[in-house]
Amino acid sequence: MDLPYAEPFRIKMIEEIYQSTREEREKWLKEANYNLFNLKSSQVFIDLLTDSGTGAMSDRQWGALMTGDESYAGSQSFEQLQQTVQNITGYQYLLPTHQGRAAENVLFSALIKDGDIVPGNSHFDTTKGHIEIRKAHAVDCTIDEAFDINDLHPFKGNICLKKLENIYKIYPTEKIPFCLVTITCNSSGGQPVSLENMKAVKELSDRYGIPVFFDSARFAENAYFIKKREKGQENRSIKDICKEMFSYGDGMTMSSKKDGLVNIGGFIALNNKEIFRAASNFTIIYEGFITYGGMAGRDMAALAVGLNEATEFAYLEARISQVEYLGNKLIEYGIPVQKPIGGHAVFIDSLHFLPHVSREEFPAQTLGLEIYKEAGIRTVEIGTLLADRDPQTRENRYPKLELVRLAIPRRTYTNNHMDYIAAAIKNVYERRNEITRGYQITWEPEILRHFTVQLEEA
Repeated sequence: MDLPYAEPFRIKMIEEIYQSTREEREKWLKEANYNLFNLKSSQVFIDLLTDSGTGAMSDRQWGALMTGDESYAGSQSFEQLQQTVQNITGYQYLLPTHQGRAAENVLFSALIKDGDIVPGNSHFDTTKGHIEIRKAHAVDCTIDEAFDINDLHPFKGNICLKKLENIYKIYPTEKIPFCLVTITCNSSGGQPVSLENMKAVKELSDRYGIPVFFDSARFAENAYFIKKREKGQENRSIKDICKEMFSYGDGMTMSSKKDGLVNIGGFIALNNKEIFRAASNFTIIYEGFITYGGMAGRDMAALAVGLNEATEFAYLEARISQVEYLGNKLIEYGIPVQKPIGGHAVFIDSLHFLPHVSREEFPAQTLGLEIYKEAGIRTVEIGTLLADRDPQTRENRYPKLELVRLAIPRRTYTNNHMDYIAAAIKNVYERRNEITRGYQITWEPEILRHFTVQLEEA
């Protein structure tokens, strides 16, 4: 008989987690003002809030921590990281930062001005926040198929070339600092972008003299989907695909807490010397010297190892197969989810799950709270709360998809945990018609409200 699949690793250390009662969870939610970000980790049984910095490092990464060079300038750990980034991306210049949003802050400070237009494929929350806080505008050019959860398009993260060229025609080139391609595209459900689309976006942008940058937090997962789904790519290595992907851009930002397999860190990688010099000044102002940028030497050493591990097929197959396992369980139970299943998370369509909760009462947030009440599972809303208010009108923005994201930490949970998650959500689904009211805001900040918003039952 054929051997069943087995993970290409074994567990060397465990952490005990507390399994709470429903009464405790309801009390904790009220104290947290019904914001899942405000819960303590000790109050969470399975934490799917994010896959950012929540994974498990390998023994080789832990070993690298002990060899970190903590020199302020020109450390050996920086050299190791720089060489690794060059080998994987082909980009010559490297600026470390303490995490991905810091990389956005540095690069955008160098490139974005008041009134600028930044087209891309469904910019994520901090990305849009960094654009809008500079009084610029993020324009979504994602293909329409991304917003139909039952459409099985293999690359729902793709940019619609017609939409993108329309932006290039409407606005003068000097008002478009760059096009931003997010790989994989988080807001549309962890969906990948094809090599064909990246190449076409680069060719179109070159005709208009507009640079292309990648938001690369999950670039290795994107390369895995290219290998599995794109014709002619099946026999190539992940690292080879990554090198070609990045050849279709002028630079990248990276949250290393995702496909860097570390708990903290980020970077900017570029080929343009002038942009590197401009960004270097902001790195020194906001982060630290240009060869550490807010990272300890030991963390850079662990990241250099993690980037190599994350671009190996065996690791990626184990990681993405577990996400697919959970997604297929939910589909089996009739749960409406974004299809095909994404690389880092399963996304539940709350509009179909809770049709009796109005959008003004935040159905995705409501669903996330119900899942926590049911089983102590923390998820995150990717819907109206995250979409924030329009900067001019201050009205709620209602995205085309109102999702609950189940982000799976890397190398952290077993498939028994996936079964538990699926059963809990099935239980909520079976009583969905009893959930008719959502929540209303009692306080919110000016921008990026979902992190700290306070709510009450409607």
